[in-house]
Amino acid sequence: MHILVVNGSPKGENSITLQTALYLEKRYPEHSFEVLHAGHRIKALEKDFSPAMKALEVAQLVLFAYPVYTFIAPCQLHRFIELMKEHSAPVAGKYMSQISTSKHFYDVTAHRYVEENAQDMGMKALRGLSADMDDLLTEKGQREAELFFEHLLWSMEQGYWESVLPKPEACAPVPATMPEAAAAPEDKPGDVVIVADLAEGDEQLARMVERFRRVLGRKTRLVNLREYPFKGGCLGCFNCATDGVCIYKDGFDEFLRKQVQSGEAIVYAFTIRDHSMGALFKMYDDRQFCNGHRTVTVGMPVGYLVSGAYSVEENLRTIVEGRSQVGQNPLAGVATDEADTDRAIDRMAATLERMLSVGYRQPKNFLGVGGMKIFRDLIYQMQGMMKADHRFYKQHGEYDFPQKNKGLILKMYLVGALLSSPKIKAKMGNKMNEGMLAPYRKVLEGIGSRKG
Repeated sequence: MHILVVNGSPKGENSITLQTALYLEKRYPEHSFEVLHAGHRIKALEKDFSPAMKALEVAQLVLFAYPVYTFIAPCQLHRFIELMKEHSAPVAGKYMSQISTSKHFYDVTAHRYVEENAQDMGMKALRGLSADMDDLLTEKGQREAELFFEHLLWSMEQGYWESVLPKPEACAPVPATMPEAAAAPEDKPGDVVIVADLAEGDEQLARMVERFRRVLGRKTRLVNLREYPFKGGCLGCFNCATDGVCIYKDGFDEFLRKQVQSGEAIVYAFTIRDHSMGALFKMYDDRQFCNGHRTVTVGMPVGYLVSGAYSVEENLRTIVEGRSQVGQNPLAGVATDEADTDRAIDRMAATLERMLSVGYRQPKNFLGVGGMKIFRDLIYQMQGMMKADHRFYKQHGEYDFPQKNKGLILKMYLVGALLSSPKIKAKMGNKMNEGMLAPYRKVLEGIGSRKG
């Protein structure tokens, strides 16, 4: 079988993820492997996509290989997928799967993104391999890679692939209207930054942004990513690991800190493209790696203005909430143009204003807690290189390792010893529950005394 490995890493031949594909090539010499360095050569492919078209045409299996960058695939692979669709790449009916390497930080949303876009093009998707960056260095990781590939071959022989679940039909977008009266911008307090991907002629999103700016009771600044002179997407070079300075000389790191993160809140505005915020927004997200894994905007509320069928994009909704949770940014809401656009915008604006006025903070759920625990362990191990991240995590108490809570551990040993005795357990009766509730009752009693 002829297998095309679409290497989505900007590092090209130096990609860690690619090594797993090369390992499979050596282990299964009866199959031919061809590597297309899509991530590394993305600018050349934008000018001439014909080499990719030829490679995709002869492939019997397309294997996307990439590192996970900020919840999804790198922006370079985003752009390659856009080009596949723009050029109607001859992949309908072909099998596809994927290999990613990461520390398992939202690898599930990355795989879902690639799979959904492949299915859009009529490809037969098979579940991929989500590996740790170091897995291939172990016998266990090597065996898992082999088992993945053998299962892939078996599934193709059996004619199996992931079923495409039907999605509800999207409603026609409802244009936003302008309010009859609005406070003059100079009379408003505050500083809310709107980061948008506003393409020329995108009137639908432009009107949503304009209404939001008029109804929000605070000053706003618009940053249109289409106007920023990006030199390229994140290269994963770790040049910024120690001092936060990006290797590109386009000034993005300074621009991000002074023009975007200096605001009191951020609102993102985009039109849904290929089940995501689009390749340009992904470039913006990836380039924020100049902040490393530091949640430098903790407490800053965020909101979203979204044009498109957001309600049917389950994976995108998970990413939006995950971004908010991991960054510890209260989510003011997502206003879409699927139904009552004006009301959705007004509600999000009012919610954002209230969050800012009362200093609202939201507790983290699983998406936030789980994501930060992955980062906590990663940065602790890499503290010698990720020095800025390490200092930040120490200062903000992110190193909350449970094994250091020795008092609680000893207490649980004591409770376990008591419960292991049938006689003591019988005498305790319901006192265990009473003991667990005691500190909570003390809190409730304290509320009453404070009011008095």
